[in-house]
Amino acid sequence: MVLASSFNQGIWILNGFLLLIVLYMIGSPTYYWWRGRQLKGALTEEEFEKGRTRAQIIDLRERKTFDTKHILGARSMPMASLKQDMGSLRKDLPVYVYESGTNLAIRAALQLKKAGFTEVRWLKGGFREWHGKTKGNAVA
Repeated sequence: MVLASSFNQGIWILNGFLLLIVLYMIGSPTYYWWRGRQLKGALTEEEFEKGRTRAQIIDLRERKTFDTKHILGARSMPMASLKQDMGSLRKDLPVYVYESGTNLAIRAALQLKKAGFTEVRWLKGGFREWHGKTKGNAVA
């Protein structure tokens, strides 16, 4: 009887833990989607391209990925080092960020806004959907 009770308690704990994981997996992207809509900073490829020459373009992907291929005029500033490196950005110029997708770019935009940057935008759909000018080393 005691063994069955311990087993049932273990199942409940495991189910609770799995429920928390599922809630996080659903909740995190939903939260950043909602925050992105609040910021209204998503740019289409055409809008991004149009403002590209007057903005500071930041690639949030890892340096190795950046070196392979990136948007022309972008500089590498991986998300992991954004907080330390944002001091090299000018607050009086627009900042355009991008990554492979969108959620990380929205997180970066939130950080930059909190640090006092007024015009922070991101590429809707991320680099995966970019068809504009690029630069990088071709991988054989």
